Amino acid sequence: MKSAALVLLAAMAAHVSAAGDKAYLFSYFTDKAYGGRKGEAAGLHLAYSYDGLKWTALNGDRPLLVPEVGKDKLMRDPSLVRGPDGTFHLVWTSSWHDRIIGYASSKDLFNWSGQRAIPVMEHEPEARNSWAPELTWNPDDGRFYIYWATTIPGRHSPIPGMEAKEDKLNHRIYMTSTKDWKDFAKTRIWFNPGFSAIDAALVRVEGGEKKWLMVVKNENHTPVEKNIRTVWIDDLSKDVPVDGVSRPITGNWVEGPAPLAVGESIIVYFDCYRRHCYGAVRSDDKGRTWRDISGEISMPKGMRHGTALAVDKDFVDTLVAADAARAGTSGGR
Repeated sequence: MKSAALVLLAAMAAHVSAAGDKAYLFSYFTDKAYGGRKGEAAGLHLAYSYDGLKWTALNGDRPLLVPEVGKDKLMRDPSLVRGPDGTFHLVWTSSWHDRIIGYASSKDLFNWSGQRAIPVMEHEPEARNSWAPELTWNPDDGRFYIYWATTIPGRHSPIPGMEAKEDKLNHRIYMTSTKDWKDFAKTRIWFNPGFSAIDAALVRVEGGEKKWLMVVKNENHTPVEKNIRTVWIDDLSKDVPVDGVSRPITGNWVEGPAPLAVGESIIVYFDCYRRHCYGAVRSDDKGRTWRDISGEISMPKGMRHGTALAVDKDFVDTLVAADAARAGTSGGR
């Protein structure tokens, strides 16, 4: 017999709403332990919000997908995007030292496809990693853009003053793209500024300086940066310009920026990983100026680096109802 939760999930999977009021989802990992697996090895977590400020964990803040691919079978930095057919696509960091990234898809966010590795850097035998992959659906060319940070020793100019330990992780942003998740464009370097770049993410800004605003972490250690910058992009198929990088929009020692358009504003959430908290900055003028709103947001405890995205409010309503039904049929857990 089908449970009420399964009936709701089936209805949700079949429903792709037309334009309407927006609500928001956040994919992330935590520092908690579940099922004998701790933190980044435990799996995917999801939260929802109706205003972009107060976020509530789904599924009792338990993982919805346990990682199975990669050397370390981790799920760091999960990035979630919804395609035009309603399917959700997820990529993540599978290991500290993999040349692949993890991938899975879902219609309802509770039931997932089999996981597989996308060999984004396997063609580079000296590549040390494939960190913090992000996903963006580009309506201009109908492609999913996948981009991440990789270090290839000796490939890029050394950073002046960088300590030897940090110099071994001199990152740049690489990219591939796909229409069907079967055939992928040849991996290429996408953003090559004069600093170690990691944790790039995009948001489309109607009426902005250009179509897309990238937020990216300056990973330089000496002198300490570890902060978030922005750069405008007009055409995702071309290299990201390096001459328009902004001054920091956050303080130092933050990572994992997640940009989100909320009404006429842009919010960038970030992981204050040394202080074990989340912060945010907000722009009300299309990304030109920013103010700190860390004191105005509420995030699930233990939340770590993830991705925020907008979906239709009725989808989140149904998702929350299905989650409540699941909790009810399992005795409130």
